Order: sequence, then structure tokens, then C-alpha cells
Amino acid sequence: MFREVTLVDGTGAPPRPADVLVSGDRIASISAPSARTRVAAARIIPGEGRVLAPGFIDTHTHGDPMSDSFDAFLAMGVTTITLGVDGGGPRIKGDLDLRGWMRAADRAPLDLNVVALASHGTLRRAANIPDSVRRPDAAALARLEAQLDAELRAGAFGLTYGLEYVPGIYSQTPELTALGRVVARHDGVVMSHMRSENDDEIETSIDELIASAGPARPHISHLKVVFGKGEARARALLDDLAAKRRAGIDLTADAYPYNAGFTGIAILFPQWALPPTDYATILATRRAELRDYLEKRMIRRGGPEMLLLGTGKHAGKTVAQAAQEAGLAFPDFLIQLGPNGGSGAHFTMDQALQDVLLLDPMVAISTDGGPGMRHPRATGTYAKLIEDYVVKSKRIPIEEAVRKATSFPARILRLTDRGTIRVGAKADLILFDPAKVRARSTYLDPFARAQGFDLVMVGGQAAFETGQRVARAGRLLRATRPG
Repeated sequence: MFREVTLVDGTGAPPRPADVLVSGDRIASISAPSARTRVAAARIIPGEGRVLAPGFIDTHTHGDPMSDSFDAFLAMGVTTITLGVDGGGPRIKGDLDLRGWMRAADRAPLDLNVVALASHGTLRRAANIPDSVRRPDAAALARLEAQLDAELRAGAFGLTYGLEYVPGIYSQTPELTALGRVVARHDGVVMSHMRSENDDEIETSIDELIASAGPARPHISHLKVVFGKGEARARALLDDLAAKRRAGIDLTADAYPYNAGFTGIAILFPQWALPPTDYATILATRRAELRDYLEKRMIRRGGPEMLLLGTGKHAGKTVAQAAQEAGLAFPDFLIQLGPNGGSGAHFTMDQALQDVLLLDPMVAISTDGGPGMRHPRATGTYAKLIEDYVVKSKRIPIEEAVRKATSFPARILRLTDRGTIRVGAKADLILFDPAKVRARSTYLDPFARAQGFDLVMVGGQAAFETGQRVARAGRLLRATRPG
């Protein structure tokens, strides 16, 4: 039993004092605090005025909890993650079918709860569609739809696209629209890494998502405006999204509180140099053209100082630094790395703009992170939300910050038994003092864990306490369909 907590229940309602009783994996009762109330409980946890909130639900996560440790996520209050994002996700080696991975996850001890999504790129490969194919024929499209239908029937919550990556980059609207109709039949969500997140293309990319999702619910992954500047630009984009919602489109988004993305350096390369094109042939026949393209592309993105490499032997160095150490001009260094040469933090966003997007009521909080990622979002997102936006700047009240990280993502995913503290709901809970929450990680020290979340409970069981994981209490969640 939690005694004398400050209850922030996830709905957006103001904080209130309460006692909360957990029985098994569910919340049994919520009452006003009373020192005279006597309850037979295995454990009494004194709240001492600390906030008790639902566990945070991350709508965009990388990694595989059957092989990776998600302790750093527990340390910042996350109790549920969403996998299969950007068109790709965890699979059993040699098996492209999500159902095989889900069966294995059912049997595995998991650090936290997992929501699985079908992944467009993996579906394509499972349907034996070559990456370079722009328009699958009728037979290939039928295989693709059948595979998606099977994964949704097995409990996947929706579908994701990675339209800036191979093979999503090659797909066209008829293919995506056909898949959107399948998702709609299952009341699923269609999440997408946009075709482009650039300032001059983001609205067009969002329109493509809406059109391709069709009757299914469209969701914008890690909402941002690359190269955009200022609060006015953010408000203009949010006004456009609000107009779409007034027109009847159930459009949502998520975002993280950092001004750098983290992705593969392949996004610097032209489509004609990406797999399955033979890169050696490109170097032999179009090297000068490629060099010119990379130079202009990198300069437009702020120059080689604005890309901090996060993988391989150059991790922790900017492209400018790594190129200098290699004795190369930065375009030649990028050519040497090649499109599969690693990932890094791309500093292409304006913080003032991103803050307006982040704090919009229709934008959920996500990490877009995973274990081992050299980006502070993978270890600090939710702590930074509390520390910077609630406590320091007071730009958002605690109840709204919690809502954006709990009940709102639960609504997006259709998680009906999580995201709020109410009688009968699953007991995914976090206990913390907002004034003591710290996001300790930085771009140069990305693995420092968050501090200040004293107890993280998953399914009624203490999973993280006194700064360490104490149990693997998570499980794979499966979507329940109408009827």
C-alpha cells in the first residue's frame, strides 16, 4: 500500500493526496489519506508527499528486451515500451515473421512491458519483395497484406513506416494505402517516420501519412521540423495539424525534448547511392557527383561539426574531428564510411521550435531511444521532461507532463488497462519527488542514468528500486480487437 502520496493519476487532473492499495497486479482502492485506516498489506510504502503516477509509456523505442537491458528506461520511470518502429523491429534470427518473436517474448523474462508493432520494411522482406521494388505487383501486394493481417491478428497494435530509410524510401502511395486499409480493419494505428522532416517538406509528408493510413489512425513519429526556426513556425505546423483533427482525422504525434536526432548517416546519401545499389559501382562511376552531393548536403545540415558520430571507432567525435584525424576532407571521409558506415546525433533542430511542438497537448512524449544508443534521449527523456519543463522552467504542470507520458500514449495505442491510476487498472506505477529528478546524461556522456525515480512498479511488482533493477516483471502485451 502507498500511504500519503501526491496522486497524479495520468488524466490531467490536479494532484491530490491519497492512499493507494495494490492487490496482485491491479489497483484495488484509492482513498483519502488516513493515519487511522488499517489495511492488511504485505508492504506499506510511505509516500511522504512524493508523486505517485502511472508508469510512463514510450511510444517509440528501439532494441530487443530479450537481448538488451532496459534498466536505464526503468530508471527514468518507463514501464512500457513500443517496438517495431521506423519500419523495422526485433525478430528471431532467420525468421522475419513477428509472430515467432512474440511467442518467444511470451516466454521470456522482460524488464518492462512491451507493445509490438508490425514493421513495413520487415513485412516487405517477409513477403519476398526486393528492397528496390517501387510498385509491387498484385501477387506481391496480396502476400504483403496477408502477412500484415496475420501479425495484427496475433496482437500487434498497428503498423510502422520508415519512409526515409531502405526499403520504405522506395515505396509508393498505392502500396501504403493498401496496408492502411488492413490496419483499419483491426482498429490499429499507423505510425511513420516521415518521408521527409525538412522544413519545406514536412506538411507534404504528413499529408502522405494521412492519405496512406486511409481510415486507420495516423501517428507522426518524433515530430520535428529540420532546418525550421522559431516558435511561429512550430505554431503554424500545429495549427495545420489541429485543422486536420477538426476535419475528423484522429491525428496524433510524439516528440522528445532534444534538438538533435539520432539516425544512420545513410540519410546524407542520395537515393541512387543506397542499397541495393552496388556502392562500389557508384564509387567507380559517379564518385565526383557523390562527393559534390555529400558536401552540399552536409553544409545544408549545418556542416560537419553538427554531426556527432555515435557508432564504430569514431563514436564521440564529430564528422569534422574524425575527418581531420583521418587526414581527409569531410566529403571524402563520408564517402569512405559509406551509407552503412554508422549512426550519429544530427544537430539540425531549433530548440525554441521543438519546445513548442513538445508541449502541445496532442503530442505524446517518446524517447526514440534504445539500449546502447549514444544519445541522451535513451537515458534522460522523461527525467528531462520533469526536471527542465516542470520544475525549472515551469512551462508545464506536473499533471500535464504525466498525462503526455501516460494516458495520452495509452489512448494512441489503445491500451485500455494502463496509463491512469484508477481502481481496476494495472499497477504500473512510479514514485518520485519532482524536485529530485535529474537527467544526468549528455551527448558526450550518453549512458548516465536518470536519478530521482525512487520506485518503479510493473504489474504490481517492484521492478526498480534504490537505483537498480530488482525484478523482471514485464510482459508482452497483445492488442485486443473489437468484437
